[in-house]
Amino acid sequence: FQTLRSIARSIMMSTRNAARKREGSTNMQEIKDQLKAKYQRKTKDQAAVKEEGEGAVKENVEVKDEKEAKVDQPIDIEDIWKRDLQAIAEMRKNEDAAVDTMGCHMLHDRTAEPQVQRFQILLALMLSSQTKDEVTSAAMMRLRAADCSIESVLSMERNQLEELLKPVGFYRRKAEYIQEAAAVLKEKHGGDIPDSVEGLCALKGVGPKMAHLVMQTAFGRTLGIAVDTHVHRIVNRLGWTKTSAPEQTQKKLEELLPREEWSRVNKLLVGFGQQICLPVKPKCSDCLLKTTCPSSSAKERKKKGKKEEE
Repeated sequence: FQTLRSIARSIMMSTRNAARKREGSTNMQEIKDQLKAKYQRKTKDQAAVKEEGEGAVKENVEVKDEKEAKVDQPIDIEDIWKRDLQAIAEMRKNEDAAVDTMGCHMLHDRTAEPQVQRFQILLALMLSSQTKDEVTSAAMMRLRAADCSIESVLSMERNQLEELLKPVGFYRRKAEYIQEAAAVLKEKHGGDIPDSVEGLCALKGVGPKMAHLVMQTAFGRTLGIAVDTHVHRIVNRLGWTKTSAPEQTQKKLEELLPREEWSRVNKLLVGFGQQICLPVKPKCSDCLLKTTCPSSSAKERKKKGKKEEE
């Protein structure tokens, strides 16, 4: 009997151990399967994150390359002057600069005989050299009050004419040139002014800028671009030209700009130079071209501010 009990107990224990082993094996397999699934999910997630990151980096590189390509891509000079001229025209739309109200095209007596008007236009331009428009305008009003014509100018004593011109720049020399020009006009041109740039430049004290403005104002003919110190300064600041003298600038501008732009360039740029693009301390912060002008001080201040913030 004891032997039978021992055998039965042994069989029961063996059966129980086998069951436990099978159960343990099953649990272990489940654990392994769970760990494997978890690892696969983690690997898949990491791969997705990596792919997304590489895509973002690639996109950033593409954007950067695109921006660099845009920066490096040369801009045609025609695009530059068209953009700049449009912005300047916008800033000048009120036409409230000194050149608009007191420029040489505004100073002659429109009720006088045509040849007298033309003489007064010439006179105003001769006086305007190195003189502010306000001073030139006041001098012309004094001359007109004294009957500003070829005959009246020739009849004046030199010191009397000088007093009427004062404080125009170099008024003594200009008084001399005006009386000499008046004598030539009376003797060689029938009391009128020449109707050509060459004829006007032959007069003492008259240069190409004055001659082109006379032709434009007195005869309605635009034969070239009138370049004064304002125009010369501004187009060089904007990078349209790289010249050292107004005569060089005139030649370059006439090559650069189409003829239909010639008539308006002088007045646009002169007024811009009087109000915004001043010779000293230009008002770059008020200028519509402050972010594109190569000479803009506002652009430099912006860069400096960014460096300080960094």
